Amino acid sequence: MPSKLSQYRAKRDFKKTKEPSGQARVRGADYPRFVIQKHDATRLHYDLRLEVDGVFKSWAVTKGPSLDPHDKRLAVEVEDHPLDYGDFEGAIPKGEYGGGTVMVWDRGFWLPEGTESPAEALRKGELKFVLAGDKLQGGWVLVRMKHARDGGKRNNWLLIKHKDAWASSDGDAVLRKDHSVASGRTMKQIATGKGPGPKVFMLSRSKAAAADAVWHSSTGPGADAAPARRARKPTVHKPKRAAAKT
Repeated sequence: MPSKLSQYRAKRDFKKTKEPSGQARVRGADYPRFVIQKHDATRLHYDLRLEVDGVFKSWAVTKGPSLDPHDKRLAVEVEDHPLDYGDFEGAIPKGEYGGGTVMVWDRGFWLPEGTESPAEALRKGELKFVLAGDKLQGGWVLVRMKHARDGGKRNNWLLIKHKDAWASSDGDAVLRKDHSVASGRTMKQIATGKGPGPKVFMLSRSKAAAADAVWHSSTGPGADAAPARRARKPTVHKPKRAAAKT
């Protein structure tokens, strides 16, 4: 795992940032987990993280996920993140890599579609998957672009919603659900360290982190926690009224 997180750790000074270093104990789960963090950095974006082989494969979705299958949202692949990052909600100091406010906007479980492993599908450049989250449900696909839009060397993908009962012609409606699923807080409350702390999802502990908790590499939440409880089987609940298909 250290090799998978070497780029992540090289970009951060954990004496300054509250972000986890990847050494906290993470609870086991019967199904892979996903987290989407709203990140108000230099540019506002949403970080999609899928648990794959012990880390979070991560993409910065520039305009956020859309429920409209006609929308192709740019998703810039970034470095792998540690699994304990899925519980991180707080402020990254200005001047640090990714400085800004981070909200746990959505989280839950996910499963790949098809017979290929997620790692193999990602290597080939197309991952179809199903989400069972608090805000996002149903089928999605990540498709790697052949060329970066800006002509650079960034590893760019497109995030697209499948046509199903959770699709909607009002693609950005889900973005208006703008409170943390971990704490119920707004971005402003998170930035000022006010309100309840986020309830854990990834870490092997039961109590919520403090609203302004500082995450250190060896003494962060969950470093000496009790063994994890087994996760419940994810279910994708059918909406009371199916959204408009496109």
